[in-house]
Amino acid sequence: MLEYVWLIPLFPFIGFLINGLLGKRLGKGVVSVVGPSAIGLSFLTSILIFFELIQRPPGERLFEKVLFDWVVSGSFQTVIGYQIDPLSILMALVVTGVSFFIHIYSVGYMHDDPGYTRYFTYLNLFVFMMLNLVLANNFLLMFVGWEGVGLCSYLLIGFWYEKDSASNAGKKAFVVNRVGDFGFILGMFLLFTSLGQHGIWTLDFTEVFANVGKLDTATATAIALLLFVGACGKSAQIPLYVWLPDAMEGPTPVSSLIHAATMVTAGVYMVARCSILYNMAPIAMAVVAIVGCATAIFTASIGFCQYDIKKILAYSTISQLGYMFLAVGVGAYAAGIFHLMTHAFFKGLLFLGAGSVMHALSGELDIRKMGALRKKIPITFVTFFIATLAIAGIPGLSGFFSKDEILWMAFSSQRGHFLLWLVAAVAAGMTAFYMFRALFMAFFGESRVDHHVAHHIHESPKIMTIPLMVLAFLSIVGGYVGVPHVLGGANHIHEFLAPVVGNGPPVKAHASFSLIQEAWAAGAGGEHSATLELLLMAVSVVIALIGIGIAYFLYLKNPALPKMLAQRWRGLYQLVSNKYYVDELYQVLFVNSLKNLGRGLWKGFDDLVIDGTVNGIAYLIGWLSGVMRKVQTGLVQNYAFSIVLGGLILVIYYIIRGFF
Repeated sequence: MLEYVWLIPLFPFIGFLINGLLGKRLGKGVVSVVGPSAIGLSFLTSILIFFELIQRPPGERLFEKVLFDWVVSGSFQTVIGYQIDPLSILMALVVTGVSFFIHIYSVGYMHDDPGYTRYFTYLNLFVFMMLNLVLANNFLLMFVGWEGVGLCSYLLIGFWYEKDSASNAGKKAFVVNRVGDFGFILGMFLLFTSLGQHGIWTLDFTEVFANVGKLDTATATAIALLLFVGACGKSAQIPLYVWLPDAMEGPTPVSSLIHAATMVTAGVYMVARCSILYNMAPIAMAVVAIVGCATAIFTASIGFCQYDIKKILAYSTISQLGYMFLAVGVGAYAAGIFHLMTHAFFKGLLFLGAGSVMHALSGELDIRKMGALRKKIPITFVTFFIATLAIAGIPGLSGFFSKDEILWMAFSSQRGHFLLWLVAAVAAGMTAFYMFRALFMAFFGESRVDHHVAHHIHESPKIMTIPLMVLAFLSIVGGYVGVPHVLGGANHIHEFLAPVVGNGPPVKAHASFSLIQEAWAAGAGGEHSATLELLLMAVSVVIALIGIGIAYFLYLKNPALPKMLAQRWRGLYQLVSNKYYVDELYQVLFVNSLKNLGRGLWKGFDDLVIDGTVNGIAYLIGWLSGVMRKVQTGLVQNYAFSIVLGGLILVIYYIIRGFF
């Protein structure tokens, strides 16, 4: 089956062509079959390839399938080819698996939308591009997928383009991603030219990573940082995170697919894929870890004061992506990919659950206009509750295992630090608080639903609830592939990914390495003890429970108290509820300044210099023409006079010339 890796991206592409070219003629029924079936076939192919791959010894789990030459210029040659290894096949399974269930859910959710065919066309194209990104065997093809998912994101965010908010959100996402992509392409160019100085003119992963050791530390750091700029754009990290909350203007299944499970994880995948390069650049890794940690806690705080259920989930997504970057930044690449996988399950489920709530409430998003829904839409409630427990890091669910491994590595790894662990642990408690805040306000307490809507509340159809149940099951069991050794597990996912990402070369600990770490390390004979790991695990669970307890106290026991606190600390509340005015700051610093620059170039340079020059030349020619046209009067006597005058001038000229 490894030879047929090209089928994984091919099926969505065929679905895109059929729906895009023939969908309106074939009808909604055919589109409903073609769209999900194309992804289902890709998912099945990925499963078969996965089982064949794991039968090989760990050292032989690498296979490349070259389809044809793409660019050949002198000594440079790149191909259209796909690579199967533990990292790429895991990503393919996540992308195709979650996408398949979201496609099925979409059949019910988008059933009455007039753009139904266009929706599935875009969705199939997106999955095709995402699979090119994660399966590519070279940077250039990965960049095609990278740009392709950006284009599809623009199309799907602005799907309801009749609304200004949707079209503006699509443009915002496109522009912000272009900023990040500019950094990515600069990093790719610098990598290409730097290796070219050593006679290695290639962008193929195998050759690049085999020769990346020839680069000096400064060059490797510059490349890693430029690539990380691209990751910040695609994966919505500080300072390029501002597009993702606005992207909730797209259909809810789009939010689940693109902005929870697939596209936004591209940056994490890219850093893990380039782990050999990042291991050579400790400064770049420190930047990745710090940015991820800062993003996790900063955006978690914004979630405290949001009332739009999708925007709460959007800020949660950004925060969880911060955890993933924290992991890869401290060298725990496998932990980052593990959390990427579990996050795809429970965050995809949360978005689909939000869509089910909207379906029941005629599109309502404001959790202040919900309440007491758990008995009216029980399947949605139970599945949403499971996902909320998972993201809060409650033991036994998938999010606990992956988040705990990140926290442990942030504390114990040689690239980690006590402060990184502390900030991430606090952010975990904040996540538990605002997620249970949303759960309690939507499903518990008294009903605040508009009485016109309340009569029509109903559970979603099976085509929507079955994907919820499947993702809920994965949100429970998905973490058991990474049970830590301290709990008696084998951490299979870590072992599976080790041939690709490994653990990185040993490095010296930070000069400011925590005294707590040193004391525990000394007490354990130079290594961190299992007792310490269990203790930190317990601390993280307690912090999460505290967050849940505060949410229960504020929004169930004393529902009037949050409003009183908001009035008491009105300034702080306004600051957080307005998202720290970052959008307004960007509007002043970048949007308005660029508009003013454009207006200045228009008025000062284009009008005065360019148009002035063109118009001046035209005026001069017009003036000269006005003067010269007087020579041609049309009167015979004037022409005779001109001939006589001209002859006289010639005679005088020759007479004067004769004297000299």
